[in-house]
Amino acid sequence: MDSALITPGLGVIFWMVVSFGILVFVLLKFGWPIVLKALDERETAINEALSAADKAKEEMKQLKTSNEELLREAKIERDEMLKNARLTSEKIIEDSKLKATEEADRIVELARQSIEYEKMEALHELKNQIATLSIEIAEKLLKQELADKEKASSFIKQELENVKLN
Repeated sequence: MDSALITPGLGVIFWMVVSFGILVFVLLKFGWPIVLKALDERETAINEALSAADKAKEEMKQLKTSNEELLREAKIERDEMLKNARLTSEKIIEDSKLKATEEADRIVELARQSIEYEKMEALHELKNQIATLSIEIAEKLLKQELADKEKASSFIKQELENVKLN
């Protein structure tokens, strides 16, 4: 094997070192700041993204808390509305029952008054009929009794004495 291929000469090493030095100088002068700038920008972007993610996470937590609070308040308000509706319903039912009872009592009282009036009217009519019948009977009896003159004059005297005594 030939060792010339494996070991380079002094001139090749020199020019390799000079080329490598120029390459390093050019990269340090022009390439390295661009790479560092790109890395800094990337680091800043990543930090901002992480910060935004943390902020979004915090906002989501606050929204969740806020939503839970709103839900709790809505449930409380719903329960209150149901309670008020139930109370209003019960009050309306009670008022309706009271009005119905009052109306029934009024109707019963009117019926009693009407019955009492009809009863009084019937009694009055009955008394009038009894009085008319009594007068008719008395007329007939008097006609029979007074048909005889002697009986008539004694009856009249007797009645006159009764009138004076009273």
